[in-house]
Amino acid sequence: MNDYSELQSIRMFVAIAEAGSFSGAAKQLDLSTAAMSQRLKQLEGRLGVRLLDRNARGIKLTEEGELLLARGQELLREFDRLMDDVRGSSGRIAGALRIHGPLGFGRRYLAPIVAAFHAQHPELDISLILSDRFSVNRNERFDLVLHIGELPDSDWVAYPIAPNRRVLCASPDYLTLHGEPQTPEDLRRHQCLVLRENDEDTTLWSFHQNGEKTNVRISEALSVNDGDVLRQWALVGKGLMLRSEWHVADDLAAGTLQRVLPDWQVADADVVALVPHRNGMPMRLRAFLNFLQDHFRPTPPWRMVPAAVEDRVAELA
Repeated sequence: MNDYSELQSIRMFVAIAEAGSFSGAAKQLDLSTAAMSQRLKQLEGRLGVRLLDRNARGIKLTEEGELLLARGQELLREFDRLMDDVRGSSGRIAGALRIHGPLGFGRRYLAPIVAAFHAQHPELDISLILSDRFSVNRNERFDLVLHIGELPDSDWVAYPIAPNRRVLCASPDYLTLHGEPQTPEDLRRHQCLVLRENDEDTTLWSFHQNGEKTNVRISEALSVNDGDVLRQWALVGKGLMLRSEWHVADDLAAGTLQRVLPDWQVADADVVALVPHRNGMPMRLRAFLNFLQDHFRPTPPWRMVPAAVEDRVAELA
């Protein structure tokens, strides 16, 4: 077997280990699980060791498998970097990019940016995965993860993309009917709308003002795991919600939502890009990261006047 085929076998094994299953790796590599199982057996035969064990709950790497995973990841990064450098010497940006982003923000902002970047570099193979449930600590292989809010505890490297405040707001009809809260404590007597994401404590709302911090345990009138549904509930007067400004800036400008407790601040939820490693970043990833940052500079779209937003969209297209 030649060295390139051996490298492909290692890539397949790493994909299985990172995905935690044969089916997950099969989707990523566009191979059947049967073909992957056969290739794995052949690789184990050539090495003379067992690399993983399969059971009803998934896979478990052997000690030899853990070694191959760690060293194989390093080898693949160096190989991919070499290929990028060679392509880059001729001005080509090619290869594969796997990107993850939050669902709502991804639909509105990330998807058009990915399409525009691909139009400039058609030799790229880009996979965009949108989901509101993601952990950088799981074995999911992405080149870049777009993240909003508090940074997770991980060894991924964060690059700033755009500032993003969180605001408390409600419809004018709701405030007319129920009155406008004057302090965070007043929220205990109001109908509150809650977005449930990951494992966060979503009913503990924190505010700060002039160095003073106040935590309020609210009662949820309605909760949902979809930000667009939460916004729709707020627009029809079902209650107050905490939401990122990127999502409600247009509603606030139009007056269909009104900011509440404007003298109190909530922790920002800035937009950042997370990448697995600072050193050895492939040229295609560096180019996309720069393209992404440039799109939101110097002012993100949600802080621009409508005419400027239209101009920016036309420029991107």
